[in-house]
Amino acid sequence: MINKRLLIKNLLAHNDENSFYDKKQKISLDTKEGKAKFLKHVCALSNSNPENNSYIVIGVEDQLNKIEGVDFFDDSKIQNLINSYFKNPPKIQYENIPFPSLPRYKVVGLVTISPINKVTSLKKGIWKYVRGRIFYRRGSNSMSTLGKFELKSTNKDIVEAIEKNASNSIQLTLDGVFDFFNRHKEAYNPTYKVFNEQFVLCWAGEKKTVGDKVFYSRVDIELINEQVRLFYSALDEVKIEYNKQSFIITEYVFLRIKDEFDFYPLEKTVIHFKENGKHDIVTELLFKPPCFNKKELHHIFNNCNTILSKLKKKVPLNEIERVDLQELPTNYMICVLNEIPNAFSKLKESKNVLKNLEDKTSYIKYKEAVRVLRKVNYQGN
Repeated sequence: MINKRLLIKNLLAHNDENSFYDKKQKISLDTKEGKAKFLKHVCALSNSNPENNSYIVIGVEDQLNKIEGVDFFDDSKIQNLINSYFKNPPKIQYENIPFPSLPRYKVVGLVTISPINKVTSLKKGIWKYVRGRIFYRRGSNSMSTLGKFELKSTNKDIVEAIEKNASNSIQLTLDGVFDFFNRHKEAYNPTYKVFNEQFVLCWAGEKKTVGDKVFYSRVDIELINEQVRLFYSALDEVKIEYNKQSFIITEYVFLRIKDEFDFYPLEKTVIHFKENGKHDIVTELLFKPPCFNKKELHHIFNNCNTILSKLKKKVPLNEIERVDLQELPTNYMICVLNEIPNAFSKLKESKNVLKNLEDKTSYIKYKEAVRVLRKVNYQGN
């Protein structure tokens, strides 16, 4: 097994990007320009590495090569974006890699692009890139052509050496377990389980009992052998189950309008550990948006808009508005799910305002709301 944290360190040791890996401070998949640039990088690396893996490391400051981290990203449908736009799409995997030097809510993103030994090209246009465009790398530069392109294998040996040097060991696994326990307070019940005598999974979360249901919040789950964070939630309630070969995570969203509330199942993730040293991760979207009273929602939407307007104008909030501010992102999300016009644009408009508040509670809830909407309403165009 490859220790992904060590792999990233080995890749960054090359300092400058080259034809088998790229590094980015961040990526954006919520705009056409952001999607187009991400597709360009994947295409270029795939065409430049027909016989070996290639990588994109996300969360690294370019000039100083400093690890700064990004937010946890768990969009299981990212492969759909690749398949939607590419002829001969490569298989990609986005993983979240924790680093001890980063805050608990930050990770380094690692995109692994598997070789297919076929020329990858755009099968439809996006942003300023036209259909048929072929991207490839020459050193650290991305280039393109609309004509024929000949695949050349030049990185196979060096990438295999880097991956071999990043192989996991008993010491790295033990260090990873101790590091996980040290980073999580006793109140979060850190624990571990070994699957098939090969895989060590650690998880932690704040236990909460609601009626006859047991949930965990602020959940953190890591596959220690590979140093991959499989799941992270700042707020949502999570149900955890496991058997001899599988670990099952069911995520719930708590939604409330006045006295009407419930825990709504959002997504189920099953991690299945195989005897051959490999594992599969399968996700199933369970969410069915609740329908609330439209008249009441319009009132809540207008109240959110009033609060947002006051914040932008730096007008002090009254006591009731300060309480409502805590739920502003969640209320906007409920309005989006119930198709209240302009609710999504208002939610996005609130991002920078909430981010600049001294109390970060509303901003954390904003990020959770956007994450839920991304899972529910993902669009590949």
